[in-house]
Amino acid sequence: MRAIVQDRYGSADKLRLACVDRPESAAGQVLLRVHAAGLDRGTWHLMTGRPYLLRLVCGLRGPKRRVPGRDVAGTVIALGADVTGFAVGDHVYGISEGSFAEYAVARADKLARMPANATFAQAAAVPVSALIALRALRDVGRVQAGQRVLVTGASGGVGSYAVQLATAFGAEVTGVASTAKLDLVRSLGATHVLDYTRQDFADGAPGYDLIIDIAGNPTLSRLRRALAPTGTAVIVGGEEGGDFSGGMNRQFRALALSPFIKHRLAMAIADERGSDLATLAELIEAGSVTPSVDRTYPLEDAPTAMRHLEAGAVSGKAVITL
Repeated sequence: MRAIVQDRYGSADKLRLACVDRPESAAGQVLLRVHAAGLDRGTWHLMTGRPYLLRLVCGLRGPKRRVPGRDVAGTVIALGADVTGFAVGDHVYGISEGSFAEYAVARADKLARMPANATFAQAAAVPVSALIALRALRDVGRVQAGQRVLVTGASGGVGSYAVQLATAFGAEVTGVASTAKLDLVRSLGATHVLDYTRQDFADGAPGYDLIIDIAGNPTLSRLRRALAPTGTAVIVGGEEGGDFSGGMNRQFRALALSPFIKHRLAMAIADERGSDLATLAELIEAGSVTPSVDRTYPLEDAPTAMRHLEAGAVSGKAVITL
């Protein structure tokens, strides 16, 4: 099969199109004919091997899994032993390993049937980003109807879903983005928008009940300044902090500080469950959430797509189509 492969950590220049063996589904796994694969910031981290702590798990000198990609939408073509709930020919979406290829395997418990009103490209733009947004809002942030919610990085992959989900849960949402992306954030359902190039969300803030800070780097004191007296800040990622541990430093400091203050400071890590993907599919079918696809690329242009992602030139999600 055709696949994008990577033998060493580094820039998008390390990605190349190659012919490799087609994977086979093991027990509990599903073999998919891939129709679309989404790009996300996590895939960029796995490509670069940064922060370096990742390499302890993913491979010291180069990635253990040569084919990148985790977001997937495709057709079931084979079922491993003990797989129930799916049949050959089903259109599914979810989390796989190595989705930048014509075929990929995925754990059955990390898949769900595609939303009936979504294309493969739209479905592939959902899993990684929407799952972490759902986790941050519902499970960690404990969002409630009527709350004032601030979403930083509101135009990105995770942010575009956080804005829509918070709105669907009945919150009053303020989205933070760059000047060129404010209209997109409004279209996602944000009641208010802030241009981070001109406005500081912590200056004169109304006292947000919940802040979802996505791939940002505001100090903990700045986040707290924008919170209501007993508000919650959930940190999702962070792109600074050094090559060794990256933005995780801020999350660890937040967890250490939280027990000693009135504010609740927390971090969110995705729990990749098929049941949550089914919940997202229902919200998409109901029109409460719409996948935001910035642009699609053929498989051979995966390096270009990754460069656009790295440059911050993507609004919503970039998707590879096959």
